[in-house]
Amino acid sequence: MNLQQQSGTAVPALSASGISKSFVSGLVRIQVLNHLSLNVMPAELTLIAGPSGCGKSTLLSILSGLQYSDGGKVVALGEDLTGASVSELEHFRLKHTGFVFQGFNLFTALTAIEQVELPLNYLGIGKREARERSIEALREVDMFHRANQFPAELSGGEKQRVAIARALAKKPQLLFADEPTSALDASSGSTVINLLHKIAREHQTTVLCVSHDPRLIQHADRVLAMEDGEIRRDWRTESDFDINEHLHATKGIH
Repeated sequence: MNLQQQSGTAVPALSASGISKSFVSGLVRIQVLNHLSLNVMPAELTLIAGPSGCGKSTLLSILSGLQYSDGGKVVALGEDLTGASVSELEHFRLKHTGFVFQGFNLFTALTAIEQVELPLNYLGIGKREARERSIEALREVDMFHRANQFPAELSGGEKQRVAIARALAKKPQLLFADEPTSALDASSGSTVINLLHKIAREHQTTVLCVSHDPRLIQHADRVLAMEDGEIRRDWRTESDFDINEHLHATKGIH
C-alpha cells in the first residue's frame, strides 16, 4: 500500500487515538499508557524517547501489532489493527513490518545469511530471489564479508547489523526498533543509528524507534518525549528548536 499525498499533506503511516494500557502486579494495577494519541508520518525516522518505565516499549508493541491495547484505536498503513485477530496481526507483521530488538533475536544455529533469508521463506519468496535479497541487504549494512559466520562469531554491533539486514530484506513499509543501540558501544551504536536513518531516507521506510539513548535525537526527523504514559513534547530536529535545551528538558532519557 502506497501512502499518497492528499491536499498537500502526507497521510500518516501510523496513527493511534486514545490508547490505554495497564498491567496487574500482585494486587496493584499499573497504568502504563493514558489515552495516548499520535501520528507517525511516512518515510521518516521518528524517535520515542523517555526513561525506563515510561511506557515507550509498550506503545511500540501496540503500534506494531505485537499486543492489544485496553482501549483506543490503531491504524497502520490504512488498516485498522484494533479489532484484528491474532492471525490477521501475524499476517500484517509478516507482510508489512520489520523489527530490530535490543537482544538481536538471532538463531544460534543459523549463519548471518540464513538469518536474513528466514523471513523471506515465510513470505513464499523463491530461493534464488531470497538469496539475492539477502546478499543485497548484507552488503548494505557492510556485513556480506561475514555472511557465513554464526552469531557466536560476531560482535554485538555485527549482530545488530545482521538483524537490520534481516528486516531490510523484507522491504518493509514499517520498521520498528526497540532500544537498538543500548547494548552497543559508542562506535557500533553510531553505525546502527546511521543505518536506521539511511533506511528511512533511501528506502522511504517509516522507521519508529524507542530509546533512552540521547545519541539518536539528532539523527531523528522527529522526537516524541514520553513521560508517565503520555507524550509530553513533540518536535522536529530540523526546526529552530535548541537541541541542547530539549536534551535538558528530556534529561530522563540519558
